[in-house]
Amino acid sequence: MTSGPDIPLGLYVHWPYCARICPYCDFNVYRDRDRDTAPLLDAMLADLQAWRERVGPRPLRSVHFGGGTPSLMAPGQIEAILEAAASLCGFEPGAEIGLEANPAEMERFEGLAGAGIERLSLGVQALDDESLTRLGRDHGARRALEALERAQALFTRVSIDLIYARQGQSLEDWSAELTRALGFGLDHLSLYQLTIEPGTAFARKVARGQLVPAEDDLAAQMYELTQSLTAAHGLDGYEVSNHARTQADRSAHNTLYWTGADWIGIGPGAHSRYGAPALGGRIGAAAERRPEAYIAGIAEGQAQTFEALSALEDAQERVLMGLRLKEGLDLDRLRALTGHGIDRRAAEGFAEDGLVTLDAGRVTLTPAGRLYADGIAAALAPA
Repeated sequence: MTSGPDIPLGLYVHWPYCARICPYCDFNVYRDRDRDTAPLLDAMLADLQAWRERVGPRPLRSVHFGGGTPSLMAPGQIEAILEAAASLCGFEPGAEIGLEANPAEMERFEGLAGAGIERLSLGVQALDDESLTRLGRDHGARRALEALERAQALFTRVSIDLIYARQGQSLEDWSAELTRALGFGLDHLSLYQLTIEPGTAFARKVARGQLVPAEDDLAAQMYELTQSLTAAHGLDGYEVSNHARTQADRSAHNTLYWTGADWIGIGPGAHSRYGAPALGGRIGAAAERRPEAYIAGIAEGQAQTFEALSALEDAQERVLMGLRLKEGLDLDRLRALTGHGIDRRAAEGFAEDGLVTLDAGRVTLTPAGRLYADGIAAALAPA
């Protein structure tokens, strides 16, 4: 199995524990409850060693600590993983070392920076206390702003997450909130529309009539406002929900996902992708979801479940992810790696409707098309 010298590799580290589980979250997370996490760290280090044996000596373009709440990790745990990654794989020059953090853990930020984190993604989510309470967050607005100020002093790169289209939020409310956020001097923002995911506490509230999501028209207006305000402040919407001031400010790790590069995942529930049909096959892997099962599986050499993706499945994933980028999807690369192309007739129809631009080598969503990104991608993916 080879991925070729031009395909970068990233490492995703999933820390599954949270002090509180947010009602909109559908990730693989568990309450912290003062657990002994030493066995989990040992299992993750062993998992990384096994991945090195599978993929060979390839340097990492990025390491991303996600979760869960990886800002709950001890600095020594982060250092141990980064030291193992450096020893086993090595890093590309300028590799991105990032971590997702909650404002509630801002006293830990100095230790995180000392452990080697250079890019912090801060889960602010909202800038008023009432909204934060409704979102189930364990911090208030003042705490979020204090955490942001501390992060900007400690880390080379800082991004914040905000959620819009919240219940009861007006277009004017979001305009004022986003304008305020754009005044923080950040070079990256992740701005997500609230979605009601199956199985979450919010989904149960919707079913009981206790939560009414924003109307589609209002959510679309908020999305369009988001694009115009960020652009006016010099932040390019380089992906459907992400905005960066320059190319260098983009999330290097997430770009691996969107461009169909390779990544390996360690930790409970982590997913991995590597290879391509044209290079011997693309493999998907998923780790055991429950921490106890993951730890036991590592000891038995069975913590990861592997699946060979067909060329068609790989092509479908690449279309669904690649169209999210402002630059769109490279059709020549898609065919070279998978042997498949997009549904050309559907693409021509979307082009006539002004939803995509289409030329011989690339398909790109227009600003209007971004409102329907998932639906268009599904229609264009080969069947």
